[in-house]
Amino acid sequence: MKIATITGTAAILLFFGAVLPVYGQHEPGKPEEEKQAKPQQQQHAPQPQQRAPQAQPQQRAEQPKPAPQQRAEQPKQAQQQPRAEQPKQAQPQQHAEQPKQAQQRPQQPQQQQQARQAPPQRTEVQAKSWQQQKGWAQKGGWQGHASFQQNRSQNWASDHRDWGQRGGYGGYYIPQATFSVSFGSQHFFRLGGMPSIYMGYPRFSYGGFSFLLVDPWPGDWPENWYSADDVYIDYDNGYYLYNRQFPQERLAVTIVL
Repeated sequence: MKIATITGTAAILLFFGAVLPVYGQHEPGKPEEEKQAKPQQQQHAPQPQQRAPQAQPQQRAEQPKPAPQQRAEQPKQAQQQPRAEQPKQAQPQQHAEQPKQAQQRPQQPQQQQQARQAPPQRTEVQAKSWQQQKGWAQKGGWQGHASFQQNRSQNWASDHRDWGQRGGYGGYYIPQATFSVSFGSQHFFRLGGMPSIYMGYPRFSYGGFSFLLVDPWPGDWPENWYSADDVYIDYDNGYYLYNRQFPQERLAVTIVL
């Protein structure tokens, strides 16, 4: 019986000896599992904090915002570009320079008048020689008559000759300084009395010079035109007498020395 009891006791002890180590291995292991679980949870826990920065979509949504501002500024730049291209407005300056050239064109008659008022120089000897030869009567010029009334033409268009048709003016030239003071369209006068006849042509004096009317006076002029009408002397490659009542009809005259 004692042996059986001892044997039973030994068997119990062996049983508990085998169970206790196993229990010790499983029970104490729980804290380790919990410790291992906790780091895993701690590793997974920060993930929401890492995901929080994933609010980048908001930043991405905000990033396009500058784009509209840039687009909004682009039209301003586009509006500024035409202003930058405004040098085209320089064309009015070219157009403003073209009117200046157009203004210079009307000055051509003034230049012609200056040319008329600046005749070439000729000595008195040359002028007297041409006068003695009646150079104005060449090439079919008016031959002159003994009286003032006889020097009136009934067909002035055919009897008249300008200085170009006569071969050019060969008489004496009035100095420029003297001409500008007393002659030209702005200096008109009246002969006052009937011209006298010299070498077959009417002769009168004005401005310190003696003139010979080598053209017949037109039939449409009144008989007393010399005292009733305003006349003036101008130069156009030769001297002419103009009647302000009949501006289209000019009579060739030469200076008598």
